[in-house]
Amino acid sequence: MGWVTLRRALATLAPGIFIIGYIVGTGSVTTMSSAGASYGMSLAWTLALASFFTHIMVVAISRLTVLSGETLLSLFRRHFGMPVTAVVIVSLAATQITSIIGVMAIVVEVFGQWCLTALGLAPDPVVAAAGFTAFLVGLYWVGRHAFFLKVLAALVGVMGLAFFVTAGVVLPDLRELAAGMVPNVPASGNPRLLIAGMVGTTMASVVLFSRSILVREEGWRASDLPVANRDSAVSMTLLFFINASIMACAAGTLHRQGMEIEAAIDMVKTLEPLAGGLATGGFVLGIVAAGLSSLFPNYLLGPWIAADVLRLPRTMTGPIFRAMVLGAALCGLVVPVLGGRPVQIMIASQAVSPIAMPLLAGFVLRLLNAPGVCNGRAPSRMLNVGLVVTVVFSTYMSFVALSGFWGG
Repeated sequence: MGWVTLRRALATLAPGIFIIGYIVGTGSVTTMSSAGASYGMSLAWTLALASFFTHIMVVAISRLTVLSGETLLSLFRRHFGMPVTAVVIVSLAATQITSIIGVMAIVVEVFGQWCLTALGLAPDPVVAAAGFTAFLVGLYWVGRHAFFLKVLAALVGVMGLAFFVTAGVVLPDLRELAAGMVPNVPASGNPRLLIAGMVGTTMASVVLFSRSILVREEGWRASDLPVANRDSAVSMTLLFFINASIMACAAGTLHRQGMEIEAAIDMVKTLEPLAGGLATGGFVLGIVAAGLSSLFPNYLLGPWIAADVLRLPRTMTGPIFRAMVLGAALCGLVVPVLGGRPVQIMIASQAVSPIAMPLLAGFVLRLLNAPGVCNGRAPSRMLNVGLVVTVVFSTYMSFVALSGFWGG
């Protein structure tokens, strides 16, 4: 009986575990490491606020989905019309494409640098990117990617544990940690783009829409809302500590040495206090696993959205869906073909998400309070206030992102 209860409890955490697995990847490692290397722990407040407001959005979206019986995009189409829904879809597609471009750029650079160091020769970036893309699309095509994703998740988990342990070894001064929780924008460099990237990789619009789909598939009812809230609180707390550990590793190593992250391979140094000479191989394996595992849901986002909006079965083997996956996958060749600085491109790709977040938060707030959407169950005053503050925070972060792209 105890084992059955435990299994049920773990099953209720599945959507939250998905959030952690999706967010903690190449984007979060790159942005958090860059923040820690450039500014120590002074931007920890960004991570704390982003995690908190993501929790509010997850709770609100879960409530909307459970009480209405519809996914978020379906609600948008029914209550705001297809033009508004199309704008949302375009913003999601922009986030998806930029993420694929940034992730593949980091994976190819890290893999190439490791090959050069370990084997004495570096593969052509275009060939490497094409090889990774062909491998992932091939797994999707034959439907054999489930086990592969589990292996990748295990490798990413080991890397996350390594960041936790290393953070304990190089933990910055407690006064520095406390000071980092006070909102402050450093005067040097371009911290605004980095701040926007940190918010974007945590408060990801793609993850929020996916949450709605997963909650509906779980079949949760109104009586399960406390479970949904707990699931979100647990996942966001874990997410904060994982990302804070990555930042602390960079702050305790690179920042103390006055080094910034110019190339993806520079992030290896964040694990050297724990792994020493093994840090390079371990980090490369972890970052490649994180990158490949996060590319899969990005590939599938287009078909998921199409199936959701058009009310079609989520059968990903149809010719149109396969063409959408292939088109998305080919975006990963952009940087290897055209060139660019992968770390900066990765951070910029994450900074795209906050630009559309005020629109999403405002629409969710309106839907929660619209008559007939939630079957007469109005949200609590606390949730409404939380969403209003989320709109304000996301609006500010949208301006921060735009300022960062303009070089301010």
